[in-house]
Amino acid sequence: MTWLAIFLIVLGLFFLVVGSIGMLRLPDVFSRAHALSLTDSLGAVLVLAGLAVYEGFNMNFLRILVVLVLIYLLNPVISHATIRAAYRSGLRPTDKESK
Repeated sequence: MTWLAIFLIVLGLFFLVVGSIGMLRLPDVFSRAHALSLTDSLGAVLVLAGLAVYEGFNMNFLRILVVLVLIYLLNPVISHATIRAAYRSGLRPTDKESK
């Protein structure tokens, strides 16, 4: 079980690092939010799943499970609200192909 937990945590950290790199390299808020919401959700879920496997079945497992479900449900909503607020404030997606 320890090796499975380590594998899940390392895989989750990989996705979190990829999301961070995408955050730095992508041109506008819309691209950044898209890349970050996908990798952040998957990375956080994998890290928390690894912690839950490592912890075993006890009260901490249930707490981790609640946080995992909340992240899984709320992260897309937060990303959508961020993109919608940026669009309503007047930002428009960049179009690099037309330049």
